[in-house]
Amino acid sequence: MSDYLIKAIDQSKNLRLLTIVAPELVQEAQTRHDTWSASSAVLGRTLLAGVLLAGAELTDQEELTVRLLGDGPVGPTVVTAQSDLAVKGYVKNPHIALPAKANGHIDVKTAVGKGWLEVTKDLGLKEPYTGQVPIISGEIAEDVAYYLTKSEQIPSAVGLSVFVKPNNTIGAAGGFMLQALPGASDSLITKTIERINELPILSTSFLDGMTPEQLAVKILGTDCKILAKESVAYQCDCSKEKYGKILATIKTQQLEEMIKEDHGAELTCNFCGKKYNFSEQELATILTNRSSN
Repeated sequence: MSDYLIKAIDQSKNLRLLTIVAPELVQEAQTRHDTWSASSAVLGRTLLAGVLLAGAELTDQEELTVRLLGDGPVGPTVVTAQSDLAVKGYVKNPHIALPAKANGHIDVKTAVGKGWLEVTKDLGLKEPYTGQVPIISGEIAEDVAYYLTKSEQIPSAVGLSVFVKPNNTIGAAGGFMLQALPGASDSLITKTIERINELPILSTSFLDGMTPEQLAVKILGTDCKILAKESVAYQCDCSKEKYGKILATIKTQQLEEMIKEDHGAELTCNFCGKKYNFSEQELATILTNRSSN
């Protein structure tokens, strides 16, 4: 299990922590979408955030979608994560590389720009719930923490890191999400935040081989308790059947035009790039079945 997430709690049981290392997951996204450095960093951090949120908040058969709707050159970024910690995502503009900042790091803030962060949860109820906050940082981790604190009233700290090599492959990827439970005292929170502020640069630590367990100890202390260890993966659940259902919802006129003018349809999944072809006969069948219902 090279890519995995752990759930931990401090000795007092007042702080919940999730830590993750997932370079293969982010590399899979980079390969599928051929992302360049800035786009890789934005998509990678958002994928990590989606998995951490799913691990913290979802139960069986639930999913959530994170939309980073910035006006920067990368454009909107969309990530969907499942309760089993399978995740998928895409950026509108994958081929974005920007000049490095003075410290040599990727300029994620400029790549994202200003706008909104939305989190939609499908919990199996009648309507999904969507929370929205303005993008206050553009670094993504701070924006996710702000969302949790403002939209869900959960005091949180988040750290996300993606190291992109000069050849655009992923060298390291990981992060953490700390949440204060109702019994957490101000002094406990302050002490823990001080530990976080003293952490070495996350990307350097992950490149040096730091594990999620080791990161948990650095944040919560040696007396923390590991509650669970779960694998994570980039996984798209698209299928021809799902796209057939999508085609069944479009206007009759559009379907007729696809049949008469295009002699079929080709649909491409934004999340994985897989193409699905529908023949004239298949489109006609979809049209007939819809008319008979």
